Amino acid sequence: MTTPLNILQHYWQHKAFRPMQEEIIETVLAEKDCLALLPTGGGKSICFQVPGLIRDGLCLVISPLIALMRDQVDSLNEKGIPAAALHSGLDYVAVRSILQQCTRGDFKFLYVSPERLESELFQEYLPAMDIGLLAVDEAHCISQWGYDFRPPYLRIAAIRKELPGVPLIALTASATPAVQEDIIRQLQFGEHRVFRKSFLRPALAYQVQLTDHKIPALIRLLQDTKGSAIVYCGTRKQTRDIARHLQLQGISADWYNAGLKEEDRQTKEQSWLHNHTRVMVCTNAFGMGIDKPDVRLVVHYHIPETLENYYQEAGRAGRDEQKATAVLLCQPEDPQLLAALPDKRYPPISVIQSVYQSIADYLQLPVGSGEGQYFDFDLQAFSSHFEPDIVLIINVLKVLEQEGHIAFEENIFLPTQVGFITSRSVLEDFEQQYPTIEPLIKILLRTYQGIADNRVSVYEKQLARLARISVEQVNQYLLQMASFGIIEYLPQKQTPQLYFRLNRAPAKYLHIDRDAYLEKKKRYTERVNRILGYLEDTSTCRSTQIGQYFGDNDQQRCGICDNCLRNQPTSSRTLISLIQTQLATDSIPLPALIQQLKSFPEAQIREALQWMQEESLIHVDEQGMVKAKK
Repeated sequence: MTTPLNILQHYWQHKAFRPMQEEIIETVLAEKDCLALLPTGGGKSICFQVPGLIRDGLCLVISPLIALMRDQVDSLNEKGIPAAALHSGLDYVAVRSILQQCTRGDFKFLYVSPERLESELFQEYLPAMDIGLLAVDEAHCISQWGYDFRPPYLRIAAIRKELPGVPLIALTASATPAVQEDIIRQLQFGEHRVFRKSFLRPALAYQVQLTDHKIPALIRLLQDTKGSAIVYCGTRKQTRDIARHLQLQGISADWYNAGLKEEDRQTKEQSWLHNHTRVMVCTNAFGMGIDKPDVRLVVHYHIPETLENYYQEAGRAGRDEQKATAVLLCQPEDPQLLAALPDKRYPPISVIQSVYQSIADYLQLPVGSGEGQYFDFDLQAFSSHFEPDIVLIINVLKVLEQEGHIAFEENIFLPTQVGFITSRSVLEDFEQQYPTIEPLIKILLRTYQGIADNRVSVYEKQLARLARISVEQVNQYLLQMASFGIIEYLPQKQTPQLYFRLNRAPAKYLHIDRDAYLEKKKRYTERVNRILGYLEDTSTCRSTQIGQYFGDNDQQRCGICDNCLRNQPTSSRTLISLIQTQLATDSIPLPALIQQLKSFPEAQIREALQWMQEESLIHVDEQGMVKAKK
């Protein structure tokens, strides 16, 4: 009999499940709906991949992150598990081919973006798919009261009606109690269970450091903490400038943001993952889906807007459950700037309409057109011509996205598309005239199904390898064929894209639900106030504050955050200071040290020594000699 543990050991080579994983899997196998709240790096994917392999049929996985979909599909395929992904980078022919294979049972997992769910093509093939499990990743995106609401997620409920009796598992790393309730309601849970792992990270020490000058404070942190590190910044320019400051101090650092080319991002990411680069200075475009367990330090140079964001990003430290530190650097003016965010994040509706009109003018897009189309959208170029406040532009784009009008994709990769548009006889004449291009033509026709009748996605590196020529020659030949009218040729795009979900409307009639908009602003203001409270609270344990925000009220004080250390009883601080004095010149046998401190209870002495060991302040060797660490 195949059991979840058999599957885990066979495909993942893990000896046992992590806490809570097996209970979640058993719930899914019992055909109950399930909401699983597991921290970043907590093994969420195994919770649906294992039951997906055990249950008959296809596991349909809904995820908003293209990079994460690709990573998980690649990982499954490497294990010999057939999986595929549908996302915005694929053309019609490629999508249709994958869907046809799904109806034949060729795949065990199909990853889709939520936008795909209501497309005519997906709806056409859905009834023929034998779907045994529905998984919704990043499930907080379905809640209008969450920090990352995405309107296409609301359409998932309609898919459930097409799949009666199919259990659903929703997964997220961070959701407040209100968002948890909204997820259950929006996804129309039947009989269900909610699993919530403790938000306490016992080895992760949270800190808020007040400073007038962040660069020197950051350098000190990196000098005092060994190992891999991430520094989160608010702007692309900051990532580059701060990384260069660190490099000048002899610290191995690089920068990463969504404005870099795909190849550059992958190169930088791999260098950091393999410890060739120690410090990655980045925007929040970095980190999602990256599994690096030995990050010892995460620093927020720029304060995140919400505790959800902070918890997810700080949680990339210490996934190996070894000692790690998460630090928020805060200057005196930061709280004031943070308090002003709600008015900037949710500008007046008249301003939104004005920016929408400017976008249409920039794209030269007439009223009543644009639905389903991608447009190159250079933020800097648009800003220089129409609206100098680039932060306002970004915020308006977010509002338009949440209202279902557009989608702005900074990291999109649209592959090259090619389709033959000439007759067979003309193509044969062309091959005779240009014999050097003939092998590439044969490879295109043989490799890409449907290319003779439709435009399909092609990949230059694959073509270069098959034709045994350079990528540059492939591009040259494709351009030459297009110039002679042999093919339709759309080169790959890695520039930011604006996707219109609806036809362009007259700006003054742009639909925005005013009441819902103001309610979102109110709730966003509440979330900003919570992180302001986190900055200002110097007594409550940091882990306890985070846990309570997410509805976990059972946490004990962590004992290692700055507030816990600051508020230790006076006697404990005095004891630690005395131990440090005793060890200032030489190591001391443990019994002798306890004897010298006999005015304190022995249990308190041993507790203090254990804490000092965990904080790497002292070392106790096998012979029981206690020594201060320099």
